[in-house]
Amino acid sequence: MTTKVIKYRSDFKPMQGSVYLFETGEKDGIKYIWSGSVNSSKAIFKWMFDWEELKKQGFNRLVGHLIVKSVYGTWNPVRIDIDWTETNQSVAAMIEKVYSAFTVFFEYNLTAYYSEKPPLEKNSFDKMFAASEKTDVVLIVEGKKINVNKSYLSIHSDYFSSLFSSNFKEGQMKEIEIKEVSYEDFGLLLSTIYPMMIFPNDKTAEKLLELADRFLMPSVKHLVEHHLLNLSKLEDEKMIMLGDQYGIKSILERSISQTNTVEKMKKLEKSPEYAKLSSDTIAKLFKRLLQLV
Repeated sequence: MTTKVIKYRSDFKPMQGSVYLFETGEKDGIKYIWSGSVNSSKAIFKWMFDWEELKKQGFNRLVGHLIVKSVYGTWNPVRIDIDWTETNQSVAAMIEKVYSAFTVFFEYNLTAYYSEKPPLEKNSFDKMFAASEKTDVVLIVEGKKINVNKSYLSIHSDYFSSLFSSNFKEGQMKEIEIKEVSYEDFGLLLSTIYPMMIFPNDKTAEKLLELADRFLMPSVKHLVEHHLLNLSKLEDEKMIMLGDQYGIKSILERSISQTNTVEKMKKLEKSPEYAKLSSDTIAKLFKRLLQLV
């Protein structure tokens, strides 16, 4: 199970007399509406939350708390515990015996939980790539046999299309050794194009991109791109590196656009991914930084 911590702190809001407070915002896939009013010596606040965007990314639970406070401590903070599985939620807080004028803010600290499908067991690849009437060649990886169909694999891979051609001696061989890749990693790669398809996730995305580049398998690369654009929870630093290193323009441009504060730029520069970036991408980041200062 993967988690993501989401923290937020609102601006300070002055409250006086019967003034009505209303604020909307969004952060990391969580939308909120904050409303409040003061009547006599009583303050009532309400929050409506919508985290449907997080749900689309694969998160299925939000756990944490929300606290509403007076800036100058004119009343004790009120804490609301949160444990949600439904995306549309509302909470409220009532504070009695408040002064006629005060300044208020709220903050929340939430953990989003994401459940991924468990990885395939190693022996699952043995079953997936067992010999059948549809297979016509054996690939040997770390001494283990992977039975495949030449035509099917050639459709998805220019590397294997060339390897299986008559121009190479391997094209006439019944068993071909594939070197410098592990059995598990190669099985993972092929499992993304076989009928019982295993979809990419954040743990496998980088390895799949690396192997898709090596074995010239654009369909695998497109699958990973779709995951990164729509489901991934990877940080922008990682996204920028992957988009740059593997030439995925959509990932690179979106992640640079989301690096929208000087603080995020500093975080990126200190990250291990920064040293892997090309000079072209560093130039784009510098241009983005100039837009922020």
